[in-house]
Amino acid sequence: MSAQTLPARRRHVFEIEDQPWLPQAIRDGVTGYLNFIGNLDARPYRSFCDALAAGLRATGERELLDLCSGSAGPLPTLIGELDRRDVAVRVRLSDLFPNIEAMTAAAAAVPGRITHEARPVDATAVPAELAGFRLLCNAFHHFRPAKARAILADAVAQRRGIAVFEGVGRYPASIAACAVTSLGVLATSLVMRPRRLSRLALTWLVPAIPFVATWDGVVSCLRVYSPEELRELLASVPGADGYTWRIEAERLGRSPLRVTWLVGFPRP
Repeated sequence: MSAQTLPARRRHVFEIEDQPWLPQAIRDGVTGYLNFIGNLDARPYRSFCDALAAGLRATGERELLDLCSGSAGPLPTLIGELDRRDVAVRVRLSDLFPNIEAMTAAAAAVPGRITHEARPVDATAVPAELAGFRLLCNAFHHFRPAKARAILADAVAQRRGIAVFEGVGRYPASIAACAVTSLGVLATSLVMRPRRLSRLALTWLVPAIPFVATWDGVVSCLRVYSPEELRELLASVPGADGYTWRIEAERLGRSPLRVTWLVGFPRP
């Protein structure tokens, strides 16, 4: 299989972080690592932010409702990229399992621009009072097709813009990169702030965080929806034809890595 070839269909393989029984300390360690590496480099987000900025201008929206936030992911970087496009936004973080400490830390990193929801928020049925252009960063693959379609349908039913970003994919280079995630977890564990004894113990003494991050990283590659599959989901969403949609799988420069993204917003 070439680096540009996708397996025929996505595979919804078992992902540990999806399980409610996963101890919070391990979950927070994994999402904290993803948050750290997600803000190291802005280049993967540039074309995505071009499309997101266009959607925000078209709708007049200046608030992002981040769903499935984990530890806030690349939101500080996305805010900076949108600022460079003269689209200043505020962000509300939310999650079904909110990590309040990490969300508070993200808010401190970009003062006055990030708030969070302390209550659990289901991305398939977002409370109507939570306004904003919806965003899912490296999270859409967690959902089986029925729920993924429900996320899109809920946004369309409430006439909200929605943007989806996936930094991994179903191809060998991405799978190989995720297979060595444990090395990245070990390398960053001593420089991530704030330091937590629980995170260090679950990284070095009992390497639960490296194991979960590596397993889930590889599984995430197999779960990512291709552009064609995203279009299939939208084809059965009532009202989706009243939206402007952009769906891309974009190669990152000369590297074999790619990102996949979707941006949709209601036409006037």
